[in-house]
Amino acid sequence: MKKAIIILSTMLLMYGCNVFEQIGGAYNLSQCKYDYNSIDNIEIAGLKLGKGKGISIANLATLSTILAGGNLQTIPFTMTLNLDVQNPNEKAAYLNGLDYLIELNDMEFSTGKLDVPLRIEPGKTAVLPLSIGLDLRNMMNRYSQERVTSEMSRFLGISPGQTKVSVKLWPTLLIGDIPLKSPTYIPVTFVYGGNK
Repeated sequence: MKKAIIILSTMLLMYGCNVFEQIGGAYNLSQCKYDYNSIDNIEIAGLKLGKGKGISIANLATLSTILAGGNLQTIPFTMTLNLDVQNPNEKAAYLNGLDYLIELNDMEFSTGKLDVPLRIEPGKTAVLPLSIGLDLRNMMNRYSQERVTSEMSRFLGISPGQTKVSVKLWPTLLIGDIPLKSPTYIPVTFVYGGNK
């Protein structure tokens, strides 16, 4: 324990101003308002759906076949989830990176990491893009084909209903050259689909 305190104290002395600036920027980030902006670049098993709005009859039939599993060994799914981050603070909010977890109706959907710095000036809004890539076949093995098919059908607008999307963001600070992940996450929740 004493060794950890000595190392932390040494780091604070070496990087003093930078540490407090990082902590202040991260604190301001935790005070920002997070909202859903858009979903782009949806692609499932090679089928490009763009924003997923207005799926054609041909694509609908193909999607139903893909989600039924068929003979596919893998079912790759990618998209970009864009979040608005509004900074109400009097100073800039920023991060050096973050880890994230996304759930659809309380089903773990995707995890990822963003290594691009983000800085939001006071009173401004920036878009935080989260790239999502996963194998739906692995999700079907983890949960069940029926549950994953049902959730994805609702999410893509094939079947009626809304999807509660929960995002957990863990910002990363840089202390010198050492990245430190926040022990607490920033929650973002919104409803996608249905009448939205």
